[in-house]
Amino acid sequence: MKIVNLAKVALVGFCITSLQSHAQDVHFSHVEFSPLTLNPAMAGAESPMQAIVNYRNQWNSVAVPYSTIAASFDARFNDKKRMKKGIMAGGLNFFNDRAGDVRVSTTNINLNLAYHLILDETSTLGIGLSTAYGQRSIDPSAGRWGSQYDGMAYNSGLASGETFNNPSFGYVDVGAGMVYCFKQGQGYTTQNNNKAFTWGMAFYHLNRPKFSYIEQEQERLFMRFSTFINANFGIKNTRGSVLPGIYYNRQKKSNEFFYGMYYKYILTEGSKVTGFNKPLSMYIGLFHRWNDAMVAKFMLEFDQYSAGFAYDVNVSSLTEVSRARGGFEVFLRFNMNNGPKGWR
Repeated sequence: MKIVNLAKVALVGFCITSLQSHAQDVHFSHVEFSPLTLNPAMAGAESPMQAIVNYRNQWNSVAVPYSTIAASFDARFNDKKRMKKGIMAGGLNFFNDRAGDVRVSTTNINLNLAYHLILDETSTLGIGLSTAYGQRSIDPSAGRWGSQYDGMAYNSGLASGETFNNPSFGYVDVGAGMVYCFKQGQGYTTQNNNKAFTWGMAFYHLNRPKFSYIEQEQERLFMRFSTFINANFGIKNTRGSVLPGIYYNRQKKSNEFFYGMYYKYILTEGSKVTGFNKPLSMYIGLFHRWNDAMVAKFMLEFDQYSAGFAYDVNVSSLTEVSRARGGFEVFLRFNMNNGPKGWR
């Protein structure tokens, strides 16, 4: 009985969260492979061209599963001959998030523009801007409301008593960020002395767009602050590397602190000259989202292609209801990593 009652409370909480999610943005456990939701300046920061697809599914043990699908593409505009002073880049990001019984849906299409000043052969400093158009909708008829309880049981024939002035609406969203990138050394197993790290900070929802199904003039989306640092350190004269990362987001009173580390092992080293042998690497990672979940990650990287899987094990106060099952996530990535000397 206790579990049943707790489940009901959790379901109500999820419904309220869906309706009042002005303080929540979409997030991925593979946060480093959703670069344009992390920072607008990540467009062109680490690769001449890349395309990524993400999918996340969560809370299927508690309610109707929450699912998020995203896709992004970013590329540099400059050719190699014009990269002496700086790199111009752009990106396109799309995501759709669907949550709960009442099918709360958020769709966002985001355009990014970035410029990366080349400081020397090892580092750049970039700034980026993003402009997005979002669309948000809800289906009140799919919900179950307190006023539809007739004293004995749920009765769908009773009126919900709920009023949604804006069950579907659009909005314009603006963000900005900056990123510093550093890379030095070689990644071949004969040396494996490479060192790299990326640091960034960004602000999303700078224009505080209207974001309510009920009172749009009063309810606005809160600004989100994001900062992160991740790194790649080769273990000299071995096939291994460690890749730590720390990510922090704050949106009004909501905080997300995510940290952990990958271990990379080179299974097959690529040919240095001919290119006949393609590199193949395996990544195993363990991360922690503070007061929420432990996240196990696995990734394979073959030449320009990567595929990864993550699984969240819930360790928060919802464990009794969720049975420790948070969600799973997959991504696919194409990375044309053939920049000038000194760049990834």
